[in-house]
Amino acid sequence: MKEFILHSNKIEKYLKKNKDKFTKSDIIRYITENQIEMVNFRYVAEDGKLKTLNFIINSIEHLNSIFDSGERVDGSSLFSFIEAGSSDLYAVPRFKTAFVNPFSEIPSVEILCSFFNAQGKPLESAPEYILHKAHKKFYEKTDCKIKALGELEFYIISDSKDLYKAEDQKGYHTSSPFIKWEKFRTEAMKIISECGGKIKYGHSEVGNFTANNKLYEQHEIEFLPVDVEETAEQLIIAKWILRELANKQNIQISFSPKITVGKAGSGLHIHMLVEKNGKNILINNNKLSKQAHQLIGGLLKLSPAITAFGNSVPTSYLRLVPNQEAPTKICWGDRNRSVLVRVPLGWIGASNMVNTLNKIKTSNKKDFTCKQTIELRSPDGSADIYLLLAGIVMAVLCGFEDKNSETVAKELYSAVNVFKEKDSRISTKFEHLPESCWQSAEMLYKLRKHFEKYNVFPKGTIDNIINKLKSYNDQNLNHKLYGKNEDIAQLVNKYINEK
Repeated sequence: MKEFILHSNKIEKYLKKNKDKFTKSDIIRYITENQIEMVNFRYVAEDGKLKTLNFIINSIEHLNSIFDSGERVDGSSLFSFIEAGSSDLYAVPRFKTAFVNPFSEIPSVEILCSFFNAQGKPLESAPEYILHKAHKKFYEKTDCKIKALGELEFYIISDSKDLYKAEDQKGYHTSSPFIKWEKFRTEAMKIISECGGKIKYGHSEVGNFTANNKLYEQHEIEFLPVDVEETAEQLIIAKWILRELANKQNIQISFSPKITVGKAGSGLHIHMLVEKNGKNILINNNKLSKQAHQLIGGLLKLSPAITAFGNSVPTSYLRLVPNQEAPTKICWGDRNRSVLVRVPLGWIGASNMVNTLNKIKTSNKKDFTCKQTIELRSPDGSADIYLLLAGIVMAVLCGFEDKNSETVAKELYSAVNVFKEKDSRISTKFEHLPESCWQSAEMLYKLRKHFEKYNVFPKGTIDNIINKLKSYNDQNLNHKLYGKNEDIAQLVNKYINEK
């Protein structure tokens, strides 16, 4: 079928079938017809990191067995709240997530899994199930679908090369040879696409510098908006692919929110849109709709607690400081990169640019408002991606259900750069984001009812997150580390490969 000619996902292309419709028989057919020798179950547990369970395929009966019933795993080694005395869980494959392993010397198919308990019920505290519950509840309560995309920023750390140096902190959209790792980025994009990731584009980012004979070069891969559960899956797989590819090339990848003092950190900006009957409802009559303002109000209201999911290590709060390409104040604005919630340029009233430039004669005006998103700029690479997205969905739902959310959005609008000294008087009316893991924990405790609503986030999960964040004892971190570059370097190195 023609629609699959340009598909990158190898299994979709071979089966000529969208992955949402994959069945057990489809996966077995692909395995048998393509000499696949191994199946790997993949899953994310409490620590937010990807786990692996390998199966050498013995027979069709063996495949049927693991695909029909999943496999037992030791839950006490995956989740702190499960005791060793009754620790077994089931890891059960989600067929739509299947992809071909791009690195294994043994031909292998990977499948993401969900956790079930001894009674055969979904594990309430499993990260992927918390997101599933949030997504399902949002649809039930609003009759709308929420889609999201991630901007995955990362540093490539390698031996320094002196030829064609890029200007320090001026790496945005720079071309080779002034950046050194464009080929790595494009190779990674190709592999991610073949594994099912729907990529919008990739480019070099602002951050680049040389220190201690090492080159630090920042890049970004941005995805297309998809079902919010698929958003999580493709970000998790993309991070795994980037690290595997870097390991093969003997370079280092870091998603760390901070690399060193005075240089841009790496964020994980999340864009959202809301659809009803297949139409993006964030725009109405070429203006932000009521629902868009509700979404913004909900995000701003719960943003101090969302940092508990999206900024999970002490170095996260070295990034959330003024003039470092990251937000500090709880406010929003149009096309304003200094605010927490940004409404990006959205092609409103700009539908004929290509026609004008290329002298195309047509009377048909295309509507590009379907591309409008709203961006949350606080999260970073330390985020537990499932819980972050679940928290965002619950914040948007809060905005839709709270009668005051539009008023909140109106009061917290900023048309100025909140970091500029001349606008400082205006920015003082906005509250600060948390400045440490400890403060994030305090805000999560204060706002927890909004995440526990409808039994989406279990009470124990919220308790665990609060306890973990407070265990860092990082109150007044920025003040304590001010001017102590060696101490900062030690802290950065400690968390450089977190999540």
